[in-house]
Amino acid sequence: MTLASLIIGFALALFIASLAYWRGALAPSGALGALIVGTLVFASGGFAWAILLIAFFVTSSALSHYKARVKEPLAEKFQKGHRRDLGQVLANGGWGALLAFAYAFAPQPILFVAFAGAMATVNADTWATELGVLSKTAPRLITSGRVVAVGTSGGVTPFGTFVAFCGALLIGFLAFFTQFSASSFVFRLSSFILFCLLIPLAGLLGSLFDSLLGATVQAIYYCDFDGKETEARVHRCGRATRRVRGWRWLDNDGVNFLASVFGSAIAVAGYWVIG
Repeated sequence: MTLASLIIGFALALFIASLAYWRGALAPSGALGALIVGTLVFASGGFAWAILLIAFFVTSSALSHYKARVKEPLAEKFQKGHRRDLGQVLANGGWGALLAFAYAFAPQPILFVAFAGAMATVNADTWATELGVLSKTAPRLITSGRVVAVGTSGGVTPFGTFVAFCGALLIGFLAFFTQFSASSFVFRLSSFILFCLLIPLAGLLGSLFDSLLGATVQAIYYCDFDGKETEARVHRCGRATRRVRGWRWLDNDGVNFLASVFGSAIAVAGYWVIG
């Protein structure tokens, strides 16, 4: 990481974070988080890394506003709103930023593969969350198959799973095609399999791991006044909720971060397998 790359990375991250804040996609703390994550990724990783992060951020922001009125009644189930705060930004991009920072000191290809797996996971999970709730099919709990209410943590649908794979596939394709920007790039079937098959698969598995954590160990609360389940300690009605299951310290942000690490690990395993 050079001083020039740091300055350029900071300027690019500042522009994107400011634009996102102005568009209402980020809360003030989220803009700060995006500035930190963006600077590390843009300055340390370069073009290919930046493209993946931007693709995730742009698509996730756009989908959060897609059919917002239809999704509004479900907002009470989620811990936070569509304006991402610092915790949400670090949960989705924190692991990727750490990988980028490591790459600045040890530029090994496996770190980019790990980063692509992490981005594929958070993109898949975001697409599944924002579009999966619009499914015409009732979600089923990933652990038992029991039908649950739309928006329930750990609930999955065939449509949500499909769009999750599509979100991961986008990251995989972009990761593959950005390799053409490298002067030493030579097309290899193994590279195509890695980025266009294994990375999307890692992203899908990462998003399903997110659902598994949501159904088992994520802290879930219940509002006795409204009689509704939620991820938040304080319900939208303003009353405190009581925890009904899960670990108190593991909220949705923690689940997202762990899922990104899991997807990253799956991508690395695929990289080792195909050599």
